[in-house]
Amino acid sequence: MLRAAPWLLSVVLMSLSACSGESVPRVVTPSQGHASQADFGALRVYYNLLPTLAMNESVARSYGVQRSADHALLVIALRQRDSTDEQPVDGTVVATATDLSGRQQQIVLRTVKTGAYTDHVGSVRISDHDTLRLAVQVAAAGDTGTLRFERGF
Repeated sequence: MLRAAPWLLSVVLMSLSACSGESVPRVVTPSQGHASQADFGALRVYYNLLPTLAMNESVARSYGVQRSADHALLVIALRQRDSTDEQPVDGTVVATATDLSGRQQQIVLRTVKTGAYTDHVGSVRISDHDTLRLAVQVAAAGDTGTLRFERGF
């Protein structure tokens, strides 16, 4: 058994070195986020949380946001649904982000006009390999709701 130990160790080490396939490490690029929606009665809520570096300069400028590696932008859009269409609707939005260690950030939201629509936007601090859980309370035109979602960076 002792004679086989060096041979076995070399086989294991050689097989482990083959795991990488000698591939070259890739540069990480920021993701665009995942736009989503939720309905609360006739109120439709579109929401997204994306790294500000994933935004091009003109979009960042239109939202009044500085692009940086340590911030993400929460975008909430409220729409009133009827049988055939959606219309912009005024409402209130309150949002909180919590990381996996339990640290909470209250997200200060402001309204931004984009054409005929008004979006609620706010910045949240992020770090590499961060995962945030968001709770967003919305109210508009008599409908209310809380949506919960998670994003990783």
